[in-house]
Order: sequence, then C-alpha cells, then structure tokens
Amino acid sequence: MSVTHAYEQMLFHPRWYHYPVILLLLPLSILYGSWMLFRRIFARKKDFGIPIVSIGNLIVGGSGKTPFVIALASRYSDVAVISRGYGRKSNGLVEVSRRGKILVPVEQSGDEALLMALSLPGASVIVSEDRHEAIALATGQGAKLIILDDGFNRVEIEKFEILLEPEQINNPFPFPSGPFREFSFSKKYADLVLKEKEDFERIVSYEDLTEKMVLVTAISNPQRLDPYLPAGVIGKVYLEDHAYFEKEMLEKILKEYDAQSLLVTEKDYVKMTNFKLPVSKTKLKLKIKNEIFEKIDRYIKARH
Repeated sequence: MSVTHAYEQMLFHPRWYHYPVILLLLPLSILYGSWMLFRRIFARKKDFGIPIVSIGNLIVGGSGKTPFVIALASRYSDVAVISRGYGRKSNGLVEVSRRGKILVPVEQSGDEALLMALSLPGASVIVSEDRHEAIALATGQGAKLIILDDGFNRVEIEKFEILLEPEQINNPFPFPSGPFREFSFSKKYADLVLKEKEDFERIVSYEDLTEKMVLVTAISNPQRLDPYLPAGVIGKVYLEDHAYFEKEMLEKILKEYDAQSLLVTEKDYVKMTNFKLPVSKTKLKLKIKNEIFEKIDRYIKARH
C-alpha cells in the first residue's frame, strides 16, 4: 500500500491504530479549521451580476460533485461550467469546450473537466485557478448561468451554495487529522445541504463487461467503488488521484492478471481513449429529487 493510500485510509476509514496519528495532528487541524472559518466569516463577496450555482463538499475526495454538475448543467442553455482543473498539466485559464466543441486534450483540461465537457454538448467548460477571470470570460461569451465545480471554498464569490454529503463519514476532523476542508459545522453557510441516499442516489451502469476484469483507477478513496463493482473483477490496481496512464503499464496489468479487460470509471477512461485496449466501463449518474431542482430554478429566476 502506498503512503497516499495509507493516509487516505486514515482519513476515510480509520482503524484503532490510526488514532494516535490523528490526535498528534489534531492541533494542526484546529489551526487549519480556525483559519478557514475566519476567512469565511470576514470575506467580502463579489456579485458578478449573473446567477452562480456552486456544487461543493466539505470533505476531500469524491462525493458526487462531477455527476451532480453534469445533471444540473444539462437542464439549462447558455450555461458555463467553471472548475479548477485538478490534475491537468497546464496552468492559467484554459477553455476546455465552447458550446460543446472540445478545444483541448485531457492533459490541458484535467480528467474531470474533460468528462464534463464530453457529457455536456450544449455547455461551455472552463478551467482556471482564478475563478474571477473565468467568470468574466464566460459572461463575455454570453453565458446566462455559471456553475462552479467545487466552489464552496470560494468564499469571496456571491453564489447559491450546494453542499453534497456522503452517506457516511467515519472521521469528523478537519485536515490533516481528517477529511474535512473546514469545520463540519460550516455547512450551515450553505443554501442546500444534500445527503446521499436521502436527497440523491447513485445509479451505476456498465458497458462492455467481460468475465475477467481488473479494476484500474486513479481516483481518491478508491474503496468507495467496492459496493458498485460487477461480478468478474479479479484484481484491483489503484493509482494516485488524477494520475495519467501509460499504455505499456496497462498492457502489463492485463497480462499479469490474465484479464480480458480493464474495468475503469468514466473519469479514468478519458485518459486512455487512444490506447486501443479492451476496456469495460462503470458509468455513474445521479438520481436527484425534483424539489432540489425546483429550489435551484427559483434562485436562477430571481437573479435574472
């Protein structure tokens, strides 16, 4: 087990032997959480004059933000999705897609941003460390709605805040002792706090399954895939979150496990489309309560 995956186990699935480390790091967690709370309380918010909906979470790792953004953005026209572009090999502002036309490869966009662009043929997707610059570009190109991917910590932007919570949280502490980006009570600053299995649920489907598959994935907290794995998975290979794949490495994994195909997520697949290898895919969509969309619609209409 790599150091990264051992640390992720402490964050998401702590065992008794993790707690001495958790307690040792707790003073740093309190300092970090206090700083994040301070900046949230005293932030001066900028109103960009356009409805902005933020999809975020309080914990590191996946909580369904990307499929939620896709589900939400697909309901509107003239929408721009803005993300930081984690894992990309570029810097600054990059247009990933413009009204559905893909403009850059995955190395420049990052895996999640390209997945959103491919899934949203009517939307524009922009990645930038500077969200203000990206919002200005999107509005200049005629966007009527901005969706901020992972935007809860952008406390200086006036927006409608949606927080997604996983079904279960096993470690209640802020980083580095736990997975929380802020103190857990900071969720009171959100307009909507949506809990998995109560307000939304995952719908998993599969494509091109084989009898013998090896799971290869580069996502945070990969054990969260376990409840959704189909029959036929004979091995699991975990890479660092957002890691890129090499064809030779994947060929070696197929041979080592004597597998008929690689089982990957859609986020992984966008980084191996040119390899011409046998691939099986897990596809994730969210079933979201209609009243959630109605509340978002009311905010958007009030802002226009």
